Amino acid sequence: MTNLIKMDTLWELVEARAEATPEGLFGHDESDRQMTFAQYRDAAERLAAALAARGVREDSAVSWILPTSFNALVLLAALSRLGAVQNPILPIYRGREVSHCLRQTGAQLLIVIDEFRGFDYAAMANELAGKIEELDVLVAPNEPWESQLPQATAKLLPAPTAGEKVRWVFYTSGTTSEPKGARHTDKGFLAASYGLAAAMDLSPSDRVGLVFPVTHLGGVNSLVAALSTGASHLIVERFDPPTTIPFLRKHGVTHAGAGTAFHRVYLEAQRQQGEVPIFPEIRVFQGGGAPKPPPLHHALKQECGAGILSVYGMTECPILALGRIDDPDEQLADTEGRLNLPESELKIVKSDGSLAGVGEEGELRIRAPQLFLGYVDESLDAAAFDEEGFYHTEDLGFIDERGCITISGRLKDVIIRKGENISAQEVEDLLSEHPKLADAAVIGVPDEVRGEMVCAVVVPRDAAEPLALAELVEYLRDKELMLQKIPERIEFVEALPRNPSGKVLKRELRKQFGEKG
Repeated sequence: MTNLIKMDTLWELVEARAEATPEGLFGHDESDRQMTFAQYRDAAERLAAALAARGVREDSAVSWILPTSFNALVLLAALSRLGAVQNPILPIYRGREVSHCLRQTGAQLLIVIDEFRGFDYAAMANELAGKIEELDVLVAPNEPWESQLPQATAKLLPAPTAGEKVRWVFYTSGTTSEPKGARHTDKGFLAASYGLAAAMDLSPSDRVGLVFPVTHLGGVNSLVAALSTGASHLIVERFDPPTTIPFLRKHGVTHAGAGTAFHRVYLEAQRQQGEVPIFPEIRVFQGGGAPKPPPLHHALKQECGAGILSVYGMTECPILALGRIDDPDEQLADTEGRLNLPESELKIVKSDGSLAGVGEEGELRIRAPQLFLGYVDESLDAAAFDEEGFYHTEDLGFIDERGCITISGRLKDVIIRKGENISAQEVEDLLSEHPKLADAAVIGVPDEVRGEMVCAVVVPRDAAEPLALAELVEYLRDKELMLQKIPERIEFVEALPRNPSGKVLKRELRKQFGEKG
């Protein structure tokens, strides 16, 4: 890995990278557009001047909704140049959720693309502006901005250098409840991202596939990791396997993200293509956001030439733990790796409130440099932290003698059948290996006798040959799964509903199939 450039703010990092390798490739997109690091800095500076003329200052609250593109990445840096508090919003959000974000953050400006994937964001933004007092709206066409910006005529104020100030508000994906806004600093984000760069062994010769929404906090982490090392991004506005995979292959992707759902697509594409590798230069499939079935790592390693580097974190604490590119396969397949930063503190608390020992399961609680500073709605903070200031991840897991973390389930993803606690993830991991299944989720549905019944919601690999319930039961019995954990009901779907980070929206599945029972 090349030497890391480390700074306290994102804008300082943008400037330092442009100074160090001005002609280095910052990014390449599907339209064959390219940008150097120097061009990236200059475009962001010009956009910052235009936004300043519109009234954006240090600490201004700015929300924005753009697809993954050069425009989004330039905007992100421009707002950092000004020291605004920016709130990137996932493009899947609609009026209700966007209004929630705008009102909570007190946004003064909302920046949106005009139209994307058949949805009129301009109309939504203007409608919200009519309801929210003093909200300004900027609608940006989906074409290169820097060609439209005049040269700055007014000198910008010096860029803020306080890395400890709140500069970001990211909202949770809303898998279980109303989105919650997490407040973050540059310093925390950058620290976590430097650990990511080291774990992925990035260098200027690497090409990182940016295939998920850049408005997700993982987009910022990936950007910082590349800026700190001089690596480049292959920028994908909309992940579509027939076009995305050839694009990544053509430009020599070395790090293909960005989570289990994407990795399954790559594996299936490789199987369809045969022995010729879909990604000849691949070094690792990095990603997180959703559970990783251990067999998936081994299958990718064997068939695609590289395995999975897990990145474990959450909106409140990005990149809490991760694997390293040179970790042994067994460790990469079965664990989420070790804590990202040496200053991080982890404790695992058992259901009786006592601390767990090595190999004992409990809830993971964390204090770390990249931990958020609290929610925008401060009333949520009391329940989020324990008496020692550790954040409740609500993830169940354990740590082994190597310091590696294994996630075994969720506090809220436990099915209670006749008083017996059943980990949905344990059953899902076994189902992921079944040759007739392309995808699977396990949920609890209401049942008068059992309290909850275990229900498998599956995507058949071949719709003409679905997996029968009797086959599923026999398969799991052969895996020596205890009888109480074996699903008593099976439902078929064309695809599992997922949020942009790849997590299955079990709330939707429970609503759909819980009401059928």
